[in-house]
Amino acid sequence: MSLIAISEWMLLASFFLYVVATIVFVLAITGKRWANRDPKQHERRYGRIGYLLVLIGFLAQLTYVITRWIAGGHSPTSNMFEFMAFLSFCIILAFLIIYRIYRLTVLGVFVVPTGIIMLAYASVFPHEITPLIPALQSYWLHIHVTTAALGEGILAVGFAAGLMYLVRTVPQERPTKSTFWLEVVLLVVLMLVGFILLVSVYAGLDQRTTFSVPQFDQQGNVIATQEVEYVLPAIVAPYQATITQAGPLTPWLEAPVWMEGKDAARKLNTLIWSVISGTVLYVLLRLMFRKRLAAVLKPTVAEIDPDLLDEISYRAIAIGYPVFTLGALIFAMIWAAEAWGRFWGWDPKEVWALIVWLFYSAYLHLRLSRGWMGLRSAWMSVIGFVIILITLVVVNLVIAGLHSYAGV
Repeated sequence: MSLIAISEWMLLASFFLYVVATIVFVLAITGKRWANRDPKQHERRYGRIGYLLVLIGFLAQLTYVITRWIAGGHSPTSNMFEFMAFLSFCIILAFLIIYRIYRLTVLGVFVVPTGIIMLAYASVFPHEITPLIPALQSYWLHIHVTTAALGEGILAVGFAAGLMYLVRTVPQERPTKSTFWLEVVLLVVLMLVGFILLVSVYAGLDQRTTFSVPQFDQQGNVIATQEVEYVLPAIVAPYQATITQAGPLTPWLEAPVWMEGKDAARKLNTLIWSVISGTVLYVLLRLMFRKRLAAVLKPTVAEIDPDLLDEISYRAIAIGYPVFTLGALIFAMIWAAEAWGRFWGWDPKEVWALIVWLFYSAYLHLRLSRGWMGLRSAWMSVIGFVIILITLVVVNLVIAGLHSYAGV
């Protein structure tokens, strides 16, 4: 069996182990109410089993990282599939460390699914190992991208703990601004889940739509055509494109002319489907449970001390922030100077990395100097990671720039 095949099997094994571990963590929290023995003993027992499953899954994913690194000759962070899989790896690593410190079983109910979602998101992108483009042929690929992913993985734990704090403390008896925005956050997460499910289903059905997209010169004359393939049904067609292979849906509208790049319309189409699928999922879950999703999750954290959740969120961000600063800003600027001859160029990915950094800088400043703890601190930890998700999804898939290779 080749190294690539081994890496694929190890990644798949880690995914299923994480899913089973999440189920065990849920049983540890919910099943203790019906346990014949001491509820605390029940929770500890299942918590240890869940942790062991996550640890085995992490070792399987570590094997994936090593074998793919050897097979490709470079760190497995050069495209969206590899980066998102590595981000999942970093989230699980952060969970394993923080769980050992706090022994809080409910962390597994929120943090491990975050890693699962990132791993599932990675699976919708092409898995092939391709030669590095010239801009990526540098040892800074290993340093910059892996450090940035590690920082984001630690910040994801801060997000999960902050979300747990909000679920624990925001009253659900009547609708308020806090309950509304908490539902919006859960809707954003469901949009990512819906996108993953939708792409997985349609990739299996193989009902693709293909367009012939004209390329124009500065005078507006057609100089060439390129083929663009949609996996999802086409809601948005490329500008002045012709359908060469019809799919299950006739496009409703045409992408505006200002959206540059042959893949811009396809990426916009993907974003629209993400919003639609996430909204449908949210509505179905609301109809199923007949109450807000935060109210559904509230019993899982009802017995947790909110101050402990606040402390976990803060400590995770306090550790993740300098790691992210090194990887996403300092190392990135050094590599940019070597690759492109400038430290900063206002590329969309660079701008959004700066926005993330500034937001978490404000978080730490407000917490340490203004005493923003508890509810306000939790909201900022959640909003910060939502900005990271925007950077990973919207900026990579929709906005064209020097980092657009990452979205291919």
